[in-house]
Amino acid sequence: MQTRSARRVVITGMGVVTPLGLDVAKFWQRLIAGESGVHPLTILDTSQYKVHFGGDIPDFNLKGIVEHREVKRLDRFTQFAVHAGHQAINDSKIDFDSVDRLRCGVVIGSGVGGLSEIEAQIEKMIKKGPDRVSPFTVPKMMLNAAGGNISITYGLRGPNYAVATACASATNAIGEALRSIRLGETDLMVTGGSEAAITPMGLAAFQNMKALSTRNDDPQAASRPFDADRDGFVMGEGAGVLVLEELQHAQARGANIYAELLGYGTTSDAGHITAPDPNGTGASAAMQAAIDDAGIEPTVVDYINAHGTSTPLGDKAETQAIKKVFGDHAYQLAVSSTKSALGHSLGASGGIEAVVTCKIIENSLIAPTINYQTPDPSCDLNYTPNEAQPREVKVAMSNSFGFGGHNACIVIGKFA
Repeated sequence: MQTRSARRVVITGMGVVTPLGLDVAKFWQRLIAGESGVHPLTILDTSQYKVHFGGDIPDFNLKGIVEHREVKRLDRFTQFAVHAGHQAINDSKIDFDSVDRLRCGVVIGSGVGGLSEIEAQIEKMIKKGPDRVSPFTVPKMMLNAAGGNISITYGLRGPNYAVATACASATNAIGEALRSIRLGETDLMVTGGSEAAITPMGLAAFQNMKALSTRNDDPQAASRPFDADRDGFVMGEGAGVLVLEELQHAQARGANIYAELLGYGTTSDAGHITAPDPNGTGASAAMQAAIDDAGIEPTVVDYINAHGTSTPLGDKAETQAIKKVFGDHAYQLAVSSTKSALGHSLGASGGIEAVVTCKIIENSLIAPTINYQTPDPSCDLNYTPNEAQPREVKVAMSNSFGFGGHNACIVIGKFA
């Protein structure tokens, strides 16, 4: 049943921070070339770890965007969000002085928020005592700091909140921003996700729960979604931010429109806290809900940006979910996983992947799933192996699934 609002929502700005580039143009160029941003980790000493690699961003800084003294008051995940948000807002060419700032809001998702600040201050408290804990600890570590700082920077006085649904966080944030505009609450929303969880505790925790690939001898080939030899995900970090606008609001100011956000669906597995439903039941329900919300038939979908984390259980479950929703059409779809090139940036991944999906629609070119070498009989779709494939894409889907059983899906269409 169609539930789509008469208020149409379009995408007018995009920004990213990734291991393949700190702007959309460079990131896209390297992604479609099949490059990998995974490498031996440089932002922390891994000598005592079993896993020594990931998709970190050692050359990141906020020079020219935030004053140096202010940067020290922002956790790394907030810095990523501010950088990507700055890009997206500049890309949209919005003049906030000419619009009602009460009708402009922010929703940024993150799985863990300021983990590096928490770790640093706990260490300081243990070594030097509680009086030495920084007074900036709370405003740096809190999950809503990313959206709060974007709101403060641009004076956006509409709804401003954070979403925390593990690896589904950014896609849930985008979906909730879509709903805000549809409901008439806002005309413009800055939304997406940010994550900086490659920290001593973050790496140790994921390593010890045996969620990570241990392919230390070949880091760039470690993230291999849907491949039969996949052995776990690769940690990444970064941010992806979009500017969403109500269509008439965007057209009135002559904005460039990248694509239209057509639908959103979200569900819960209500099963295991970390393992996906093996049949992809919750995931398929979220995908179907997004299709219904968009008011389309499954057969019009051309491409899926898969969650595709390179875990044995997750990739199989997602494939099952896709086949459940699309039936025979599943074999006509192009599917690919951005995480093959970046690793998994947890709560930020859906934001980055939404940008990728828009670029695929814009360029009629499917980004590849790199490192695909050995087919898995349980994963038998077209995963766009190793090389970008030309294809017109009018309607696309982006999936995100998180620990806790969270499932989120958005549908993006070519604007017409």
